[in-house]
Amino acid sequence: MSIDGKHRRTLQELFAHPISMNIDFWKVANLFEDLGAEIDETGKGNLKVKLNGQEMSFPIPHKKNIDSKHEVVAIRDFLKSAGVTPESES
Repeated sequence: MSIDGKHRRTLQELFAHPISMNIDFWKVANLFEDLGAEIDETGKGNLKVKLNGQEMSFPIPHKKNIDSKHEVVAIRDFLKSAGVTPESES
């Protein structure tokens, strides 16, 4: 599967070192959709994502950007477990 340029940039931001704190949460949600994930916004302020047999819920931040390095790492680990890395999508 190949993703478009803007989603490729978002994927690269998620895997960047040092960890970026300027990643727009909704760009990440759009990346998940472009990768073919099933997405459900729960009533508890979470985004439930199913991708390639993996499932995880992520808290929707109150601000535009993801506000925790731990959340960026959790998203990165989720993508890795689903077989998605910048190298796999180039």
